[in-house]
Amino acid sequence: MLESQESTDKDLALARCAADGDAESRREVTRLVDPIVRARTEQFCKRFCRENRHRYICTLVKPWGSAPADAPLCEWGNASYAWMLDDLSKSQRLRRFEARDGASLRDYLHLIANSLPFYERWKNWRFGRRVHVPTYIAEMTPLAGRVFLALRSGDNVPLIAQQLGCAEAQIDALSQRIVIELTRRGRLYLLDPPRTESLANVASDDANTTLERDIPVRDPEPELVEDTAALRDAWQQLSPVEQFVLEAMLIEERDANDVLQALAHLDIRIVEDTPPQAIDRQQLYYFRRKSLAKLARLMER
Repeated sequence: MLESQESTDKDLALARCAADGDAESRREVTRLVDPIVRARTEQFCKRFCRENRHRYICTLVKPWGSAPADAPLCEWGNASYAWMLDDLSKSQRLRRFEARDGASLRDYLHLIANSLPFYERWKNWRFGRRVHVPTYIAEMTPLAGRVFLALRSGDNVPLIAQQLGCAEAQIDALSQRIVIELTRRGRLYLLDPPRTESLANVASDDANTTLERDIPVRDPEPELVEDTAALRDAWQQLSPVEQFVLEAMLIEERDANDVLQALAHLDIRIVEDTPPQAIDRQQLYYFRRKSLAKLARLMER
């Protein structure tokens, strides 16, 4: 117990010193987070590499692809590493580390790097907020991804059917499936992206006249705002382990074996009297059901 407390105090001191700009402490944090960043960079790069591996030479630790020997180096591996390193080791992040429940600084940063918000921030950086069709939508039918993008653009069913050369009934049924699936996952907002209104067409007869024309905006429905706020408040009341399991299994759709491996690696218990290495899939699914039920109860308050 004494060694554990000494380790916790050491991590807290390291985080504070690094946040304050101490050079040696920042180098130590970089060494600590380096394997986490390398693993996530490799995972994300390969997930979204697409044709890049055939056009550029990969710079990952374990390169892949079939680019010609004289091809230029791919910029995304190194750029992704730099972005993740900055996100995980920035001063604001380190100052929020509190070593709750005896968590080490490495555990804290590992959980962040494996969270949905981190993944979404990385995608926003990587793609400049370009639209990514969720895997669970793309796998519905060959047309699902195109229908999703059309719905997101605001097209109606008859127009989509005409563009794709399909019957309206077919597109209508697929659209309903997409809406139901997004609603079930709490991601219906993907069909209503934020829009930037241009001022280019707002003119005035006199250049010196103050523009008083209303600029149209699209405000979310009050019910959606309330539901989102309730979900956010309830989510914050879950434990970090409950959040991790729900994010990994329901949002990122990771296999149960991968989640079990992560829990064992971090030595995190989800069953009080059972070591993490002995947890099985059935116990993990039971923990997930309990966490979901708890989230539902918290939202009803």
